[in-house]
Amino acid sequence: MPSTDHAEASPASPPAGAPPGDPADDPYLPPATQPVRGVVWALHMAFPLLGLWLLLSNPDRLNIRWEHPPSHFLLIVAVAGVNVVLGLLISQAAARRQDARLLLVSLVFLGSAGFFLLHGLATPTIIVEHGSYAFDIGQPVGLTFASVLAFASSLPLGERAAAAILARADLLRAGLVVILVAWGWASLVEGLTPLSAVPPPGGATIGFVSWIGAALFALAAALMFRIHRRRPSAMLVSLLTAYALLGEAMVAGFFRPNWLMSWWEWHLLLTLAFVFVAYSAYIQFRREGSSQGLFDSVALAATIRRIQARYDEALEELVGHLRRMGESGSSSGPPVATRLAGKFRLNEGQAAVLDRAGQALAAERELSARLGALVDVGRRARVGLREEELLAGSLERVRQAYGDVRIGLVSNGQVAVGERRFGVDDFKETEVIIGDGVVVHPLTVKGVLAGALEVPVGATRQDEALAATLASQLSIALENARLYRELETLFRQYMSPDVAASLLADPDQAALGGSLVELTALFADLKGFTTFSERVEPGEIVEMLNRYHGVAVPCVLEHGGTIVQFVGDALLALFNAPAAQEMHAAQAARAALAMQAAAEEIAAGNPGYPRFRIGINTGLALVGNIGAPELRGFNAMGDAVNVAARLESLAEPGTVVIGATTRAQLGPGAEVRPLGALTLKGKEQSVEAFVLTSLD
Repeated sequence: MPSTDHAEASPASPPAGAPPGDPADDPYLPPATQPVRGVVWALHMAFPLLGLWLLLSNPDRLNIRWEHPPSHFLLIVAVAGVNVVLGLLISQAAARRQDARLLLVSLVFLGSAGFFLLHGLATPTIIVEHGSYAFDIGQPVGLTFASVLAFASSLPLGERAAAAILARADLLRAGLVVILVAWGWASLVEGLTPLSAVPPPGGATIGFVSWIGAALFALAAALMFRIHRRRPSAMLVSLLTAYALLGEAMVAGFFRPNWLMSWWEWHLLLTLAFVFVAYSAYIQFRREGSSQGLFDSVALAATIRRIQARYDEALEELVGHLRRMGESGSSSGPPVATRLAGKFRLNEGQAAVLDRAGQALAAERELSARLGALVDVGRRARVGLREEELLAGSLERVRQAYGDVRIGLVSNGQVAVGERRFGVDDFKETEVIIGDGVVVHPLTVKGVLAGALEVPVGATRQDEALAATLASQLSIALENARLYRELETLFRQYMSPDVAASLLADPDQAALGGSLVELTALFADLKGFTTFSERVEPGEIVEMLNRYHGVAVPCVLEHGGTIVQFVGDALLALFNAPAAQEMHAAQAARAALAMQAAAEEIAAGNPGYPRFRIGINTGLALVGNIGAPELRGFNAMGDAVNVAARLESLAEPGTVVIGATTRAQLGPGAEVRPLGALTLKGKEQSVEAFVLTSLD
């Protein structure tokens, strides 16, 4: 589907300060002032019609006759010359931009200029001796012809229609030349056609056709105004004003006879229309110093997008040159934008603006890259990242944005950063050492010097501030990495990594003091441990315990459990405390089966070793930190935990015994062998128990 030009809706550059959203819906002027300007413009357009009414209503006093052919001829020829210049400029712009609208607008001006000139040549006593039909209707016919082109130029042309018009550009221009030559031949050669004949008294008109031309000019002006609303431009304002004035000239030209003030008025309107466009073009030329982009704002939206893409390409190339020049340190030769001006056909003013814009964009991108690197360094300071990995990854990322950044850590009281050597006391007097285009900032951990950071400066004005921020960010990251390393002993050796990470991210999960929580408790001990201990040496006991616990603990941690007690050969693990855990009963069951499988491998290779027995139960328990402010431990108390301990004491070696609540939460995927209702110590009522053999 060909795209339509309703995206005159996407302006080349939306107005400064425009609110976010679709630029097509945003007026160029603030709502409080735009209507005022519209009213002022409408009043200016109404003055000529008011003057025409005054002239026609006072024929004796105001609408007097002034017949002066030389003045008429000079006025017409001068305005025709202005039109020719404008038409040629717009035609060049149409060819350069390959834009159908500019082509049609150029034909409006060239066609008007041609008929205007022929109207002037038909002035009585200049070439011919008397007035003629051609003299009377030549310009109205030319304006009617131009009104059709003007209306077509203001339409939202799609890609297919625009391409069809451009494909026939030479044919349209040739057709215009043929029409003008034919009209001139028929009107200036005496007796050849009725056009050279003497008109009736009071002059000839084209009748209601004048009103059709006026209506087409009015529609063209309205459509141009819609484009101006979406794409504000002085040239668009001048063009729509010209169309409005030409429409009024068609109205004024309807009223005859010749040489009256009302007749001179439509000549004046024609003059004002074309001179207004010429003046706007001149002002823009003075401002930009070139005619390259005078009429770009009038072009189709697709053309403007191509122009914008071309300037974006130039800006990107400029930024690339500036970066390479900054990396090489060379600034010799002409400005990069000047070298690009020839490639993209920019004038000196545009090249200078592009140069400044490129430098600003390069600096902005440099700043954005460095801020992005700071954010990445902050992200790397996460739980579990080793110090070496943190520094290596951060240094690689930072060098992409900051250049040759170097880091050195304190070793034996000194810091080595590249070839520089610093003592711990070198940062006592000042926190920053500056020299040779670099700054050196200290890296601290808990206020103590831990290293130094060397950062190149001078590329942007914010370099030193960014270097200080980077040093602060790396200090925090380094301190966090070392803190997490300390927490490995406090957290990760007692609970799964996921639980430790959850507690570090949300410490409130561990602040459960005195709360009732549903959890699953896992008790495990070694059946026959006492007998084994009596007949072997203490060293062998320690070896046996370490081997069993060495496989049991990973099984608990891998399934999200937290080991809260080691008592000799026994251990207690909790699931769903201190951190919340979904499917905690199933996770505890899987951990128990994995423990038994791993323990059986050890027992198989060591005859005489005791074997694990495990009890699991699910229910409410009082969970919290127990002890004193100076020393406390995390634990769980309650019937659910006691039942797990009793089930463990009744289990056979190598088995896992679970309570009824745990069995219910495991679902149909669990294979169990019922033990029936068991009488447990401390329980008045019997407890249903099961031997768990497998779990899907």
